[in-house]
Amino acid sequence: MAKAQGISRAFSKVQQKVKYGTPTGYSNSGIVIAVGEGVSNFQVGDKVAAAGAGIANHAEFVVVPQNLVMQVPEGLDLKLASTVTLGGIALQGVRRADLRLGEYAVVIGAGILGLLTVQYLKNSGIRTIVTDINDDRLKIAEELGAELIINPTKGDVVKTITSFTGGFGADAVIFTAATGSNEPLSEAFKACKKKGRVILVGVSGMEIKREDIYQKELDFLVSTSYGPGRYDRSYEEDGNDYPYGYVRWTENRNMTEYLKMLHEGKVNLEPLISKVYPIEKVEEAYASLQSPVKTCYCNIVL
Repeated sequence: MAKAQGISRAFSKVQQKVKYGTPTGYSNSGIVIAVGEGVSNFQVGDKVAAAGAGIANHAEFVVVPQNLVMQVPEGLDLKLASTVTLGGIALQGVRRADLRLGEYAVVIGAGILGLLTVQYLKNSGIRTIVTDINDDRLKIAEELGAELIINPTKGDVVKTITSFTGGFGADAVIFTAATGSNEPLSEAFKACKKKGRVILVGVSGMEIKREDIYQKELDFLVSTSYGPGRYDRSYEEDGNDYPYGYVRWTENRNMTEYLKMLHEGKVNLEPLISKVYPIEKVEEAYASLQSPVKTCYCNIVL
């Protein structure tokens, strides 16, 4: 920044960061108190959810571009609607997997994104397998519809999946875990059928072995956050939507669908919520995320 915009501008920016801190969060919900010029699909008083890092912050008031705001269905609790961004991320991963009724999917990682993914797959008629090193999370995955759960520390993941799928392997593996290790991604490739696919939603070590993917001619796809439109300034900031007929599931339409599923009871968040904090205890809430916990989701009420 100093090179491009000058020392004075860079120094001023650093001073602001030190003085005011950095906003946290990328997902919230609330009530519209004002509408900008040219916005016709929202009115003051509407209940909405919003997304976007650096935009939909954990704050009392936020200003969000219209394509990152979704109408909350009448009767849906705003506390649940505040998870809209997580719902969109998980849903885009399932769309990238492009699975069909009766096919096999493996979800690696039973955190919040993994457990949302399990429910989407169940709703779509996909036979779902979940792996995680945490037995409590696996138990929740089973309650939410997983047909097979595997703890990699207690059994052979690839052999178990191969046997469960009749010797063929999974049609797709959706990787929702967060790890710096390369081994889980290698296992994901090995668990696939020939010409299967692995979808990276979470974080993994990226040292890929050629022998894991070459003979099976596997596809390795990355799922970019909430869906089409993400990181496109014209879409997110300027409010230019993609044509419905050509881009059926934009990030906004993904997150709107998530809210509908929540409202209809097709997605259940209750088993995923470990604790609800009042705003006065927000520091305690953030601190709780730093230590290992058995449960997998924390909802902060602002």
